[in-house]
Amino acid sequence: MNSLKIKIFLLIALIVIVIVSTVGYLELRNQKGIITQISTRNALIFTTAIQSSIENVMMSGRSDEVASVLTRLKGQDTLRQLRIFDETGRILNSADRHELGRQVTPKELDAYRRGMRVALRSDGDEEFFECISPIYNKPACHSCHDPRSTVLGALEIDMAVDYLEAYLSKGKEYTLLSTMAMVALILVTVFLFISIYVNSPLKTIISSMQKVEHGDFSIKTRITSSSEMMFLSDHFNMMVNKLKYYMDTTISHERELARAQSKLANHHEMHLMNQKLEEQLKEIENLNVSMEERIEEIEEANYRIADLASELEDKNANLERAVARLSTLYKVGLAVNSTVELDRLFTLIVRTTVETLQAQIGYIILYDTQRKFLRVTTLLGHVIPPDSATIIPMKPSSVSTWVIEHRRPLLIADINEAPQFDRFSALGYERKSLICAPLLVKDEIIGTITVVNKSDNSTYNAEEVELLSTIAAQASIAIKNAQLYDEQQATYLHTIQALVSAIEASDSYTRGHSERVTRYSMELARKLGLPAERLKIIERAAILHDIGKIGIDLSLLHKEGKLTPEDIHDLHQHPVIGMKILEPIDFLQDVRLCIGQHHERHDGRGYPNRLRAEELLIESRILAIADAFDAMTSDRPYRKALPIETAIQELHDNAGSQFDPDLVPHFVELLENGAFGFYPDRAPIADDKRGERKVVSMSDYGPRSL
Repeated sequence: MNSLKIKIFLLIALIVIVIVSTVGYLELRNQKGIITQISTRNALIFTTAIQSSIENVMMSGRSDEVASVLTRLKGQDTLRQLRIFDETGRILNSADRHELGRQVTPKELDAYRRGMRVALRSDGDEEFFECISPIYNKPACHSCHDPRSTVLGALEIDMAVDYLEAYLSKGKEYTLLSTMAMVALILVTVFLFISIYVNSPLKTIISSMQKVEHGDFSIKTRITSSSEMMFLSDHFNMMVNKLKYYMDTTISHERELARAQSKLANHHEMHLMNQKLEEQLKEIENLNVSMEERIEEIEEANYRIADLASELEDKNANLERAVARLSTLYKVGLAVNSTVELDRLFTLIVRTTVETLQAQIGYIILYDTQRKFLRVTTLLGHVIPPDSATIIPMKPSSVSTWVIEHRRPLLIADINEAPQFDRFSALGYERKSLICAPLLVKDEIIGTITVVNKSDNSTYNAEEVELLSTIAAQASIAIKNAQLYDEQQATYLHTIQALVSAIEASDSYTRGHSERVTRYSMELARKLGLPAERLKIIERAAILHDIGKIGIDLSLLHKEGKLTPEDIHDLHQHPVIGMKILEPIDFLQDVRLCIGQHHERHDGRGYPNRLRAEELLIESRILAIADAFDAMTSDRPYRKALPIETAIQELHDNAGSQFDPDLVPHFVELLENGAFGFYPDRAPIADDKRGERKVVSMSDYGPRSL
């Protein structure tokens, strides 16, 4: 559609169609107007003739024949209505007897009063001529009518115009056919003209241009169809000759230029390098000048800000110190009452102290009275280097050593004025100004709390020493209570773990079972990204998960024969027994719940409570996989250990029924990556007494394996 010939042809065709269509349309309008005028005149003549007939009948004294005349004339196809009405619009006589005495329409009465003779009206889809002609009172009528009346009535004739449609239709058909023929003739003529005098010469020129494009400069064109095309052909030939001359000249010059450029290449490269170096030097100089200007502006702005800030600091210093002191004491008090976990307590105390005293670095050091060394527990504001240890020996140049030995706080406003202490800490940071306060509970010193280097690089003062000492007093009590709580928990756990070890020690088949289940569970929990507090729960639950077996008869645990329903019921009670044993220990309530669920199944068919997956803790689902895997891969009184690959297949086969299908792939991945020290492809193969491979399903592991 991008052809010039087609565009010209379409444009001319559009213009011809528009012009001829417009002329045809105007011709049809003119024909319709002429026919309408003729029809209007015919209607007036016909109306006058009918009126004369009616007047003649009336003047001859035969008024009763008027109705017959109207009825007879109504029989013609072109007449729709014949009636006579008076000036009030009442119908006096009509070809339709049913209309006598009725009123004409307001439009008809209005047309009569305005003196309108002929009008083209429509009744729905039908058009007609309405002719209204007054009947005047003549002397011959005075015998029957009042001589004072000028008009006796009005004659109304409605003539159909259907017969005109035939004439108009024939006119339209003739006009349409003649228009189409004219358009077709014009378009054919134009197309032939364009093809001969435009398209053919252009094709010749385009073909010649394509040959020139491919390097053929010997081409010549000769077009004589018109003077314009001949002119274009001659100039095209001249252009080809000039182009050939320029190409030859350019090639010669390029050869000379290439030889010259090869001689000057090295010189030009050196020149470009020098130019680039000069430009870079200029840019660096400009950047230096701009940077110096910016630095001067920043210094001036800092001076102005410092002047303004000093005024505010002088006014608010005392108030801020008082608020900070009270806020810190309040936060430390909340910490003492809100947690007994040492790590969280240390972090909260150090963070609160660092924020209040505006320190860059803060930390707590605990003092081991038996082994006489210091241990860094919490350090904020500095990352301990990989080659540094958190265990610090006691030495005279250590600030914490001095505070522990003298049992009082130490203020070093400027480290340069205290050469007896180390400028650089054993943890790798430089100390400029610091405060160190002892953590004392009655007469027992448990460590120190230290803040180092103020954020604004100013020095610490005696007022801040007093504040840190107050914080240290409260923190000491909180730390001591947390340590006692941890010791109490550890005592409980050691006692219960000793019971578990005693149970396992009585059975060579289950010895080490709790440790292995703990290792499997912890690795899977870490892979799943469980938080630290949940890791602690699953670790304790894994260690204690079989504590309920202390209430099961040992003969039942070691039984090699088939279990009776009563035996199975007794074995199913060990999770319940374990929950009862741990019930008095408050801090093991989550562990107790996990132990009670570790034999529940994903499909809700486990024991003791037949809980479904959505009711189980994730720790319980992890523990179920680890416990079952160790049971399958360990020797038991009633069967040999399964090969690792068989145990893995059992986990896959029972995923979604016994085990959580989302956790099994993660556990298997840990096994395949060697997280537990063995690989599926190197695992031993368990054989039966005949030396053949034995395939076992999970149903063979019943309640005794769990």
